Amino acid sequence: MSLLDCIKEPADIKTLTFDELSSLAEEIRTKIIEVTSENGGHIGPNLGVVELTIALHRVFDSPQDKFTFDVSHQGYVHKLITGRQGELFEKLRKTGGVSGFLSRSESPHDSYGAGHAGTGLSAALGMAAARDLRESNEHIVAVLGDAGLTCGITMEALNNVTSHTKRLIVVLNDNKWSISKNVGATAKYLNELITNPIYNRLDQDVKNFLKKIPGGESLIKIGRKAKKDAKDFFVPSSIFEKYGLRYLGPIDGNDLKSISHYLEFCKNYDKPIVLHIITTKGKGYEPAIADPETFHGPGPFEIATGKSKPSKSGTPKKYQDVFGQAMVRFAKRDPKIIGITAAMSTGTSLKVLNDELPKQFFDVGMAEEHAVLFAAGLSTQNFKPVCAIYSTMLQRAYDPIIHDIGVQNLPVTFCMDRAGLSPQDGATHHGLFDISYLRCIPNSIVMQPKDEDELVDMLWTCLQKQQPTFIRYPRGSGIGVIIKKTPETLKIGEAEIIKKGNNINIWALGPWVGEAVKLAERLEIEEGITTGVVNARYAKPIDTQLLISQGNSSQLIVTIEDHVLSGGFGSGILECFNESDCRTPVERIGWPDKFIDHGSSVDDLRTLNGLDFESIYNQILTRYNAMERNTTNAALFR
Repeated sequence: MSLLDCIKEPADIKTLTFDELSSLAEEIRTKIIEVTSENGGHIGPNLGVVELTIALHRVFDSPQDKFTFDVSHQGYVHKLITGRQGELFEKLRKTGGVSGFLSRSESPHDSYGAGHAGTGLSAALGMAAARDLRESNEHIVAVLGDAGLTCGITMEALNNVTSHTKRLIVVLNDNKWSISKNVGATAKYLNELITNPIYNRLDQDVKNFLKKIPGGESLIKIGRKAKKDAKDFFVPSSIFEKYGLRYLGPIDGNDLKSISHYLEFCKNYDKPIVLHIITTKGKGYEPAIADPETFHGPGPFEIATGKSKPSKSGTPKKYQDVFGQAMVRFAKRDPKIIGITAAMSTGTSLKVLNDELPKQFFDVGMAEEHAVLFAAGLSTQNFKPVCAIYSTMLQRAYDPIIHDIGVQNLPVTFCMDRAGLSPQDGATHHGLFDISYLRCIPNSIVMQPKDEDELVDMLWTCLQKQQPTFIRYPRGSGIGVIIKKTPETLKIGEAEIIKKGNNINIWALGPWVGEAVKLAERLEIEEGITTGVVNARYAKPIDTQLLISQGNSSQLIVTIEDHVLSGGFGSGILECFNESDCRTPVERIGWPDKFIDHGSSVDDLRTLNGLDFESIYNQILTRYNAMERNTTNAALFR
């Protein structure tokens, strides 16, 4: 039996020697590589924190002691140590398996769930304040990625640490990467801390502590050596000390014995403290070390080579790649077109713009609010900024979208990848709320393409407009249509009739247009119900003229959207009917009023939530037949 198989709970870690823990670390790395090679997932971040996570569980007592992991996508090691091995971990990010992020509903050891950056320190500070208020003694440890320091929320929390608690441990996991390479002054500052060749003295209280523990004397000697990789151990002038936290480090975060000893010191320290550790993203797997950006969160890959597993032949281009290539085309024509991303240059495919036209590209780091405000400033100077931010991440910038973009009616284009489902990532990453939170903003135009070519047309159209525009499109591949050489400027608010029908008209958004055509054909063939299909294109403004015309001439309007029903596209249709006093029934089809968990695929999650083809077909047919019965009964009683 392997050592990993013997770990059923964190307490089992404490029974192992350092040599055994080192062997356990290698077993954990092997397991993570094996599982992510089949399922995809955040392999790089997790391989980098193996020793840190083992040391945390060796020194502290979870779940009594609380850990917050910012972003929590580096929690695979934590899951393996806290009883989620076997089939649960083998099905990581799949239906019936563990989530790719920490989740309070999944385990009592997950004291805080998260899927976005910058939440860890604020949450940990809240936990520490709660502990102080109830006068208990548990330890609170916030594990922050270095990229998390670029988030405004983290800096706000840092400003409040010493005001809100007297005891908190912050582990700064520094690997120089978020998803993309870290950018900005914070990354430069941390690098200066790491490479400074001058040593300050070891503080007496730390020396005394280290002398009491096995191996402590050697750590003191290392701290005095001046060698090529010299590091500052204590930097009184560090930014953290300016905020009132003691700074300790940087130390090797992949040295299990060293990090365990320093965590012991932090555990016994009675004031807020920062332990700065240096880790290697992807440690133990050469392809991940060589290409940390790709291996931040790859799909399935071949373990031997690190290459992506072959996809089906003839797979259409991904929407994000179509967007990135279109940005290069348009930006070459117009130097005022600027691409902006928040640490997601590869995920949004703006990397191709950076490669070709670096002066027309900006990566602002994990700072979505700044990205939007930065775009606002550019637009006031007659530039044409395009913010490529995932739908779920754009939520973080909602205030400046309203206050700065909307109120001033600034011509900024927002391209929202991952609108709809991000199936393996789960509730924190699904883009199911953007229509609701954007449709209510005056001056906004919200659209969604049915295919890749229409995405290019929409981007081209947005760049001609003098108001805020939003394009939402799904994760993954399109349907394989050919993209025109010359883009078309679309008429704002004009829907497209795909198929005419008299009894029912289906208004569909985005990827549901193709499914709507199949539904219409089956309703006609099997039931004799003539059914039309409209590619709505716009969630705002809706093509009211066509809608009311069809409402007055058909018996049922059906709306289908990859979005929650509350406040979504279907709600907009109902509002239009109410304002026009149109009494035609509307059957809305979309996601229910709940957070959708992770699953193996879009199809799995649709089936689990009654949005598979068969369920939708039956829902439409049931509603139509009920209307027919009501009409017949009403006629009998006249």
